[in-house]
Amino acid sequence: MGVDPTRASIARVYDAFLNGKDNYEIDREVLRGVQRAAPEAQELATENRGFLIRVCRFIATQTGVHQYLDCGSGLPTAENVHQAVQRVDPDSRVVYVDNDPVVLAHGRALLEENENTHFVSADIFKPKEILENEIVRKHIDFTEPLAFFQLGTLHHYEGPNEEPAQIMREYIDALPSGSYVAISHFLDPENEHSSIARKMEDVFRHSPMGSGTFRTKAEIEALFDGLEMIDPGVTLCADWWQDGPRLKPLNQVQYCIAGGVGRKP
Repeated sequence: MGVDPTRASIARVYDAFLNGKDNYEIDREVLRGVQRAAPEAQELATENRGFLIRVCRFIATQTGVHQYLDCGSGLPTAENVHQAVQRVDPDSRVVYVDNDPVVLAHGRALLEENENTHFVSADIFKPKEILENEIVRKHIDFTEPLAFFQLGTLHHYEGPNEEPAQIMREYIDALPSGSYVAISHFLDPENEHSSIARKMEDVFRHSPMGSGTFRTKAEIEALFDGLEMIDPGVTLCADWWQDGPRLKPLNQVQYCIAGGVGRKP
């Protein structure tokens, strides 16, 4: 599958949201459309990325976990999982999974960065395909705890509304005890900011990218079924162990993306 510059790609749209350089006009068109609905739209991506880095630091420094399986890794626009965790623990192993052709090209380049970073081309919404992948099995030891990430991914699943929870159930069942699961997801905050969430959802789903579902907190919590939540549970990405005191009030978009981390007993 080659790169099609006439179709927006989830990874390239995120890249555009993060002011990256690996995107096309069709991807920037999605960004501009969401910005018309919510001028602060790029905060969806920056909050997601900030959450990712804080989760990486937490797991690397607090849990004793040394292996990471990151589904839907995206483009290396900003600091990535392997950089964040290997700064703390250089021996940490990271396996990225994605099936975007632009991401695959960058993934091959990442492989040359160090011998503990690996890349798999597969569909993250097909757990069996990931869990039985020979590269995943070679570099992730499923007899030891691991960190499993679905960050900014499940809201792009286009299918039955209950399916993401079933996908996560299949993954969680396969994880060894003591593993950690991190998920971030577009949020309908069910308050005065709900209308902006639904406007952004409408633009995303009718854009050239064609996906972007905003779920409620309860719906996102259902994705962690069977896990013990790390305090503060599912909360705004901006509120999950923020770096330092908050001096500026949150804008409307920062209320529209949430995340959490759970531990498998």
